[in-house]
Amino acid sequence: MNNKAILLVNLGSPDTTNVPDVKRYLGEFLMDKYVIDVPFLIRFLLVKGIILNFRPKKSAEAYASIWWDEGSPLIVLSKRLQKLVQKDSKLPVGLAMRYANPSIKAGIEELLEKQPQCKEIFVFPLYPHYAMATTLTVLEKTREVVKKYFPQLKIKYIESYYDHPSYIDALANSIKKGLAGKKKKHLLFSFHGVPERHVRKTDPTKKHCMKVNNCCYSDCKEAHRYCYSHQVHRTARLVVEKLNLKEEDFTIAFQSRLGNDPWLSPATDATIERLAKEGIKDLAVACPAFVSDCLETLEEIGEEGEEIFHEHGGKNYTLIPCLNEDPAWVNTIHELIADKKLHLTL
Repeated sequence: MNNKAILLVNLGSPDTTNVPDVKRYLGEFLMDKYVIDVPFLIRFLLVKGIILNFRPKKSAEAYASIWWDEGSPLIVLSKRLQKLVQKDSKLPVGLAMRYANPSIKAGIEELLEKQPQCKEIFVFPLYPHYAMATTLTVLEKTREVVKKYFPQLKIKYIESYYDHPSYIDALANSIKKGLAGKKKKHLLFSFHGVPERHVRKTDPTKKHCMKVNNCCYSDCKEAHRYCYSHQVHRTARLVVEKLNLKEEDFTIAFQSRLGNDPWLSPATDATIERLAKEGIKDLAVACPAFVSDCLETLEEIGEEGEEIFHEHGGKNYTLIPCLNEDPAWVNTIHELIADKKLHLTL
């Protein structure tokens, strides 16, 4: 076992809330071909010529509103998670971010410093659901880095774990805590959105996703293996079953839309407004696409979402924390790493 190690990989965050740092982070993130999947020249003109001329200042203000004394919530929480996983692991546990710092290269270098004889690294993407802009880009970046700098290393990984019993149990229990109280709360699952074309692109059959009626619930294991839409709906349904909720007790929506192309729907902001107008007074929102609280949960849902809800008649609004440092989540990570049947070779 002394020749193996574990690398947890999360999304990333700007180093500070200063506009130059936010601009640098957004540039790396939005220039990823798996995030904005258009030809390079168009992506370059869109990102460098338009988005980075106005978005960084607004994003910097948003980050400042949720920034902790220790730094970015996502980075702080990811480091805490790393320590908790390391505590019960005989293998060195490293941490990397797909964008900004610590980079995947830096994460591997740190592991090799701890374990010079390391020959195999298990890459654990901190994304329960498979998508081009999450799991795929982490794996492709890891492949690129290993090929260039660490050709001696063997890389294994887990693809997605959206329906793993341990993950579902941990998620359901955390949501149950958020629903607790004297008054019954309506549960809103707010998953990060993706363009519909991403779902079609990741369908290996090219004839199921967005083409078959009710495709997310129609059986097709080959397509569903890489279908973000199916996987998030499956996660929500499994949690609902665990919590014994009725159809009228929950809603599924998608946040963080960018651009004018069709995205998975309905949109979270419009859904929060609709629920408030329909008379929902007590709303709890969970964001299961994220395992660590971040800008998209704390600011977009925690701040903007609550404002929308109150503006349209809602009364009590609860943001359910992500799994973060939950012991059950830490246990899930250990279970997934230990189950070699789930391991794939990069």
